[in-house]
Amino acid sequence: MNNQGGNTWRCACGQENPRQANYCGSCGGVRPMQQGECGQQGNDIQQAPQGQSGSPVPPPAYAVPMEKPRRKKTWLIVVLALVVLGAAAAGLLLWAPWDTGTTTPTVLPVSAGDKSAEAEQIAETAEQPAAEPGPAAEEEKAEAPAQTSEWAGTYTITVWASDMSVGLFQEQIAEFNRSNEYGITINATVVPVSEADAANQTLQYPQDGADLYCFAQDQLALLVQNEALTGLGAAPAEKLRRENSAGAVAAASFNGTLYAYPLSASNGYFMYYDKSVIPEEDVDSLEALIADCERTNRFFAFEVESSAWYMASWFFATGCVSEWATDSTGNFISVKDTFNSPEGLIAAKGMKKLLDSPAFLDSSLAEELASRAAVVVSGTWDYLTAKSVLGGDLGVADLPSFTVDGKEYHLSSFNACKLLGVKPQTDEKKGAALHLLAQYLCGEQCQMERFEQLGWVPSNRNVQASPSVQADPALAALLQQNEYSVPQGMIHGSWWDIGRSLTAEIGAASDEADLKAALKAYQGRIDLLFQNSTELKSWGVIGSICGTSWDTDFPMTEIAPGVFRSEPLQLYAGDEFKVRYSGTWDLNYGIDGKYGENFRVEQSGTYYVVFDKNQELLYLERP
Repeated sequence: MNNQGGNTWRCACGQENPRQANYCGSCGGVRPMQQGECGQQGNDIQQAPQGQSGSPVPPPAYAVPMEKPRRKKTWLIVVLALVVLGAAAAGLLLWAPWDTGTTTPTVLPVSAGDKSAEAEQIAETAEQPAAEPGPAAEEEKAEAPAQTSEWAGTYTITVWASDMSVGLFQEQIAEFNRSNEYGITINATVVPVSEADAANQTLQYPQDGADLYCFAQDQLALLVQNEALTGLGAAPAEKLRRENSAGAVAAASFNGTLYAYPLSASNGYFMYYDKSVIPEEDVDSLEALIADCERTNRFFAFEVESSAWYMASWFFATGCVSEWATDSTGNFISVKDTFNSPEGLIAAKGMKKLLDSPAFLDSSLAEELASRAAVVVSGTWDYLTAKSVLGGDLGVADLPSFTVDGKEYHLSSFNACKLLGVKPQTDEKKGAALHLLAQYLCGEQCQMERFEQLGWVPSNRNVQASPSVQADPALAALLQQNEYSVPQGMIHGSWWDIGRSLTAEIGAASDEADLKAALKAYQGRIDLLFQNSTELKSWGVIGSICGTSWDTDFPMTEIAPGVFRSEPLQLYAGDEFKVRYSGTWDLNYGIDGKYGENFRVEQSGTYYVVFDKNQELLYLERP
């Protein structure tokens, strides 16, 4: 608007208005303020007439804005303010910081105590691209205090991790406390519990078990079935899929839903050997390796007698499969197993070569290299031990091939993952905090630290591609062996004992007929798992009793509602046993209850084994 001197003022629309009018009579435009009306002078303020003292003339009464235009302006301001406040409130409700780096995710927790929501979103995220921070931004970020969120607080938790990883987990949790932007402090007690034992202990002590626990992937179905895991929300699950290898994602999933976080990409195995004993040209031949060990009076350590996990490598090498199917609740309903086949017989003949050798040692410990072993089949977790023992004489390679009837078969292997699970929580804020911690522990930085300090194979794609990982000899051997490996899926709990029995019978065989009989007996035990007989769907006693070695179930009869009793058994001091249902380890009892310790016989004699399921008591009774 252009101001005019005199008794009128001109509006920008061209209309001349009386000086006393505050609004244009044509368009409603506002008259420019004059000096004294606002206390300062601007380009649009004309000089007002002055009194004798030179002070500004007070504005006349009619200078108060007219009522109608003032109401219109106020209404607009109120509407705008409400819109801004509404948007801000919605933003506070829907968005919260989730991660640092190139994205700005958020968390929307769902109560972990709500069983219907346990597989739903606990720490839901949304991601938006963020600008790359410059030096000034980094400095400002370093000096800024940590932000807080609705999950801010101190949480006391228990974490189960393998003995070798306890110290590193403690350090990483401490770093999470220092670096997280949510105001979360974790007071963690990290307890050494192996991944192999985590599921049983979690199910045995559901209330007192760990809030976070590491476990092997083959335990996932059992844990899901018993509601011992909290599923991931859609957004964190998508982030996990994007950042980790496909095999690790599959290992942490059940029926398409992610229930855990990958800690490592592969739990497979390969071969360590002493280069001062084993010539390079013999590395790929089982027969040559055995001959080298026998010639130098050294051992070939391969844990095939006491572990079906290693035993299976021989059968997978010849094309055999053992593929188990479950229903939506995790119950096993069928299996495709071809060990009892011509290909299985070839595998048994190959295994027999090692079992019959005086160089054979049933072990998977790299520390055996410090004594008399020249070859040890183990995994990445043993690399530092092997390196410390042999130094420059350490050789690392994929597994060798064996020859049967003139044809070579490269030994196969299982590959599996270590996973991190979150126990369901009744406190939804604690549940969200646990998921934030789990994501940190399984993120890029922590996986790199576990690789560098523990030798664990990373599942994170960025860590896998790093120069230090690519140059690692153990990882190189594992990646090479993975070309011959079989992913470890859900496996029936009884199969591990059935597999050990097969190895024992192959070792005891004296001819091909005995090998065939061993394979047939193996198949019979597999078939029994899916028969609906009354005997199978009941309780039995299993242990190192009556000449057996944890491979035979002695049936029990229900003598009263919920009370089961075996036939009279001759037991000896030191014998150990448990009772289990339906010939599997999915449900078993020991001396101290569900999934408890073995019952140990103190005095030799003939006893009934009695199990009172009502009171969860296991005891011996004289006939």
